[in-house]
Amino acid sequence: MFDSLLFDLMFVILIGMLSQWVAWKYRMPAIVVMAVAGLIVGPIFGWINPQQSMGDLFGPIITFAVAIILFEGSLNLDVREIRGFSKPVGRIVTIGAFIAWIAGSLAAHYLAGLSWEVAFIIGGLFIVTGPTVILPLLRQAKLKPRVAAILKWEGIVVDPFGALLAVFAFEFIKFINSEVTFNALMLFFAASAFAVFLGWIVALVIGNAFERGSIPEYLKAPILFVVVLFTFVFSDEIMHETGLLAVTAMGMKMANMRLTTLNDVRHFKENISVLLISGIFVMLTASLNPKVLIEVFNPSILIYVAAMIFIVRPLSIWLSTIGTDLTTREKLLIGWIAPRGIVALTVSGYFATILLENGYEDAELLTALTFALVLSTVVLHGFSIGFVAKKLNLTTTDESGVAIVGGSRFAAKLAQSIKDTGNEVLLIDQSWAALADARKSGINSYVGDILSEQIEYHIDLTPYRYMLAMTKTDVYNAHVCADFAPDLGRDHLFQTAFQVSKDEEFFTITGGQALFSPAISIYDLEERMHTGHVIRKTLLTKQYSYTQYLRERDDKAILLYILRADGSIEFFTPKVELQASAGDAIVALTSPAKTIERVKERLEGENGDREVPYEKLEELFTEEPTQSKPEIPGAAPISTIQSKGAL
Repeated sequence: MFDSLLFDLMFVILIGMLSQWVAWKYRMPAIVVMAVAGLIVGPIFGWINPQQSMGDLFGPIITFAVAIILFEGSLNLDVREIRGFSKPVGRIVTIGAFIAWIAGSLAAHYLAGLSWEVAFIIGGLFIVTGPTVILPLLRQAKLKPRVAAILKWEGIVVDPFGALLAVFAFEFIKFINSEVTFNALMLFFAASAFAVFLGWIVALVIGNAFERGSIPEYLKAPILFVVVLFTFVFSDEIMHETGLLAVTAMGMKMANMRLTTLNDVRHFKENISVLLISGIFVMLTASLNPKVLIEVFNPSILIYVAAMIFIVRPLSIWLSTIGTDLTTREKLLIGWIAPRGIVALTVSGYFATILLENGYEDAELLTALTFALVLSTVVLHGFSIGFVAKKLNLTTTDESGVAIVGGSRFAAKLAQSIKDTGNEVLLIDQSWAALADARKSGINSYVGDILSEQIEYHIDLTPYRYMLAMTKTDVYNAHVCADFAPDLGRDHLFQTAFQVSKDEEFFTITGGQALFSPAISIYDLEERMHTGHVIRKTLLTKQYSYTQYLRERDDKAILLYILRADGSIEFFTPKVELQASAGDAIVALTSPAKTIERVKERLEGENGDREVPYEKLEELFTEEPTQSKPEIPGAAPISTIQSKGAL
């Protein structure tokens, strides 16, 4: 459109970020939107061609971006995550990858018509899935934790090995053709081992420097960024494509060093990664030659792609997981999901050039073959993962769990009451101290920023149907609800009432629904907890109806949620009148005076109207929850009610 490198760079980033937003807004696979956008502005309308405008810079930019993205993904491979199912993960990334390599090479030779040499190389490359494509799909599908973790680990760990296998295949072919000696072939293995060692040492050095305070806070992120690039380039100069292995080893080592300062640099690196992923896919697809799009529809290529999706991938998963505890449904889903992404596109372009220079004319098909496989897998798997997972009952979208954002005394007590109902609950806050009450109560908690893109790596949010934003910052609460609206739906997003007094009319962010009835701010909720208010559960029966409960309840009580007879939860909100029936339970925050009064009335009734001393009531409310206590008609056992603000 404009003959300017500056314009092309700006346009690529703009299109990439718009694609990310469209994917978020309409819950579509981001890579599909970015790929289609790149095709539209590139080969279809010819507005830009980044490869031509950037010239020699195009390759290094793509390579650097891949290195950073891969490091970012491996930085989250904490081995604690796969305890209990490390065997299937290990099998898939080793035996499964080898089977996929051999089967993929056979398919490339017999179905796509490639020579053995080219087929052997491309078969190794196509074992990759990659974090840039698999993680957005996992976020979209809300898979159960074990399946999601296996797919994530495979995508990140196998990514560098795909490129490495392609290099090994190329070196081995040259050895067979007597173009290199046996010592040169052994040099490849030595260089690969050195790459792992280099990444491990660099991670150890930089990690210890962070922990000792040898690097100031404001320099940690940029220094880590530079060190990643240095590690990648240094290893890659020794042996091509080993740089990816080095940064993966570096990231995995740092992820398992339990660095307390690592979270300080995550925001910077995740923002860089999102920007790079968005730009790269647009750059790659926009730089395609229109002829490549025509070659994609070559019958032999289409047959090859179908074989890779429906035969090679399922076969490699089923054979490699024999003897593991994976269920048939889990094998079916893992065998279906294998989208290819950035590494496949970039490395295949490199080998297409190298192989053509070495006289392999059939290497001209590599670009079209790779693009066909990438686009087909991304579209098919991106739009089908949710449907297939639901059919196989491997999603957690029907759970009634609650994620509470914002640590406080009230939040911990609310979480405890939800946990007692048998539903999953998680408390999230950026402050360790704010989660002290949750830890004391044994509530699941996580220290971090819920708005961070990295949250998907560290905690599984799929069991949580509801999200309650209850921090002391109204703007943050609104942003949390707005960010998760496409994933959870606004009906499942709530936030405590605004504490903005007369300026409330100027608050323009569309957040979640006002929480509880009547709506109340977290400050007021905390104040009530400090004055001894308690969370009380009242069971409705045919004799004690919801209407009677509303008529007799404490007029200062805050209605929190309804626990349905089937165990599900519905939160009260001022704008929606919930209805309850016999078998349901009303959970509310009530004053201790009202609670004691009702207990006193009940006990006096049971004792023939004899007055019960107030001291006796105090004993009931200060006893340990495990002790037996009298019950009240229409109310929970007193074991769930304690004085002095305790639950």
